[in-house]
Amino acid sequence: MTILCVRFQQSPPHEVALPELLGLLQEFTPVVEALPPDGALADLGGAERYFGRDAVELAAVIRVRALARYGVDCVIGAGPGPMLARVALRDARPGVTRAVPGDAAAEFLAGQPVAALPGVGPATARTLGEYGLDTLGRVAAAPLSTLQRLIGAKAGRELRERAGGLDRGRVVPNAVSRSLVAERTFDVDELDPSRHRAALLAAAGETGARLRAVETVCRTLTLTVRYADRSSTTRSRTLAEPTAHSAALTAAAYGMYEALGLQRARVRALVLRAEGLTPAGRAAHQLTFDPVDEKVRRLEEVADRARARFGPRAVLPGTLAA
Repeated sequence: MTILCVRFQQSPPHEVALPELLGLLQEFTPVVEALPPDGALADLGGAERYFGRDAVELAAVIRVRALARYGVDCVIGAGPGPMLARVALRDARPGVTRAVPGDAAAEFLAGQPVAALPGVGPATARTLGEYGLDTLGRVAAAPLSTLQRLIGAKAGRELRERAGGLDRGRVVPNAVSRSLVAERTFDVDELDPSRHRAALLAAAGETGARLRAVETVCRTLTLTVRYADRSSTTRSRTLAEPTAHSAALTAAAYGMYEALGLQRARVRALVLRAEGLTPAGRAAHQLTFDPVDEKVRRLEEVADRARARFGPRAVLPGTLAA
C-alpha cells in the first residue's frame, strides 16, 4: 500500500495556503500531486522503505504534523493506486485512515456506488443505474459487451477494469500555481440560496483581485459545492476570453451554480478554482463599449491600488461585482 489521498480540513479563520501543506507531504516524498483546492496525492513507495513504516503509520505522522504546525486536520485514504486511494477517502474520517489492501481491492469496491469511481460523472452513473448497474460490484460482473453498448467501447472496457480493482494510474507531480483557489465555508450548513450567491460573489471578487495582483488571467473557472453529507459536486466553465475581471468571474460562477438546480441543499462550502492561468500581457481583451462594464473595471483598478497601499482588507472582495 503506497498511495495516500489527503484532504486537508481547514476553516476560514485558520486558512493555510495549499502549497504550505504540500510542502509538509514533500518532507516524506517528492512525488506529490496537488488536487486543488484542498487535497493531494502522495506516492509513499520510497518513503515506506526509507522510514521503515507503512503508509498508514506515515499517514498518522502527517496528520499530527498538520495539526501541530498549521492547526489543520485531515482525512486520508490509502491504497495501492491513486484511484483506490481516492475511493478510500470517501470512507475516511478525521483521525482514522481508511486503508484498502491490494488483495482486497475488488471486495472493497464491490459495495461502492458507481459514482464513487473518479471520472464517472452523473450522466454515466444515471445511465448505468437505469440498467441495474448501480454498484461497482455489479459493473465488474456485467458482460463487457453490455457496458460497451451503454457507454462506448473504450469507456466500457476501462470502467469494467477499474470496477474490478485494476488501478493503472500513477501520481504525477505538478505545480499548484497552475490554479488559484478561493473558498467560502459556512459556520452551519446553509440552505439559503441568497447566502450561497453572496458567498460566490465574495469568492469571485477575491479570485479576481488575486489574479490582478499577480498580473494573471484565467481561462477556466471551476465551482465545487460541498454538502453536509461530505459529498460534493463540481462543474467547470471555459470563459469566453481569459480574464481577471471580477464581474465576469461572478457571472460564470452564478451560471454554474444556477445550472445545478439545487433544491433545499445543505451546503457546507463553496470553492472557486481559477485554472489555465496565463500572464495578462499575453491575453487579448474584447472591447465591449459598455459604459457600465468600463466603469466597473475602473473601480477595480482603484480598489486594487487601495489594496496595494493599505493591504488586502482595504476593500472587501466581491463588493464591486454585480
